[in-house]
Amino acid sequence: QVQLVESGGGLVQAGTALRLSCAASGHTRNTYNMAWFRQAPGKEREFVAAITWSGSNTYDADSVKGRFTVSRDNALNVMYLQMNSLKPEDTGVYYCAAKLGSGDYTFPWTYHFWGQGTQVTVSS
Repeated sequence: QVQLVESGGGLVQAGTALRLSCAASGHTRNTYNMAWFRQAPGKEREFVAAITWSGSNTYDADSVKGRFTVSRDNALNVMYLQMNSLKPEDTGVYYCAAKLGSGDYTFPWTYHFWGQGTQVTVSS
């Protein structure tokens, strides 16, 4: 089992930045591919960004390209999401997820482990 804990959320104004962290513990192995998803009230959970276990490949949703950057530090078992130029539509609960194997990174049902989420609220 792997436990994931997100942190770094908060209430910010549009145009500012936040950095989210996802700390992994338990039976951690560096071969987990990881991702960030978000869910706004009344909407389905949507893909934000993903990173392969080595960190050599990243994938971003079109809505965050050029503004968000996903990274990871395997020595610390932590994944990050640097969010710049935040918009009100970025508001939601942000979840980190981990899975074994590759495949389509945008499908939430392919992930084996999830954190509890951290709230991000962007005011206009």
